[in-house]
Amino acid sequence: MHYFITGGAGFIGSNLTDKLLALGGKVTIYDNFSTGRLEFINEATQSTECKVLKGDLLDKEKLKSAMVDIDHVYHLAANADVRFGIDHPERDIKQNTIATFNVLEAMRHNGVSRISFSSTGSIYGEPEVFPTPEDAPFPIQTSLYGASKLAGEGLISAYCQAYGFQGSVFRFVSVLGERYTHGHVFDFCRELLNDPVNLHVLGNGKQRKSYMYIQDCLDALLIVNRQNYGGFNVFNLGTDGVIEVNDSIGWICEELGVKPKVTYAGGERGWVGDSPFIYLDTAKIRRLGWNPQLTIREGVKKTVKWLLENQWCLGRISEK
Repeated sequence: MHYFITGGAGFIGSNLTDKLLALGGKVTIYDNFSTGRLEFINEATQSTECKVLKGDLLDKEKLKSAMVDIDHVYHLAANADVRFGIDHPERDIKQNTIATFNVLEAMRHNGVSRISFSSTGSIYGEPEVFPTPEDAPFPIQTSLYGASKLAGEGLISAYCQAYGFQGSVFRFVSVLGERYTHGHVFDFCRELLNDPVNLHVLGNGKQRKSYMYIQDCLDALLIVNRQNYGGFNVFNLGTDGVIEVNDSIGWICEELGVKPKVTYAGGERGWVGDSPFIYLDTAKIRRLGWNPQLTIREGVKKTVKWLLENQWCLGRISEK
């Protein structure tokens, strides 16, 4: 199988590249390297079965020419900056929705019919049912990121109906682990390495979240894509239970060996679009035999250890 991975030099994409190559697949990475890192794919590029193309998903002609002799597309590239989405709304629409349309058109142009799409649990907004199943009624969208991803899901569904595509959509909770470079664990680690005495937290620290370890996430993607599903299918991905942001702060501080004074901005949300409670029902994917191997706590602690061993990912750490 020849796989095409958008965002293949990013956190999830680079780990997926390694996994697919180890399983004997051939991979073409397509990334504009705005957030992807060459360091993450150094080992992969030593393989003759891995090709790297620098390109933007908004460049329709380059994307079409890149997607030749492809069997399966993993569309992982996106603007995931939920917090600052309201400051640049056009970015979510272009990089998430229009980019997804361009991927689908490149597939149609090249006769590629299988796509796996990284969506998000944020599309549920602030639901009334917990844990939230795939068929939950959609409330009002609360973030431009979630809205743009939901639009991408709609496009994939329409292409499955119109052109016989096979689409698998994965609604993730936040993913943690090796090569993680975006999110609150990353931010807290960087801030505490700069200032181990003080930590300021957006919101009240009581926001309830769910997280998933990267290798568990990849196992779920591969289990689904071994099935010969037709049409359009949606799967929630997450772990059992939830934690408070305060819980993860405690585990991060344990790993770093610090005891900072923690202050809070207040309010139940850290920013506009920040859902105070995320907990997804994963019964559907579990019926295929998938079960996460790491708890949320284990995922957080493994992530902190990796960041400590790879502080170049954190940017400049000031000397105290």
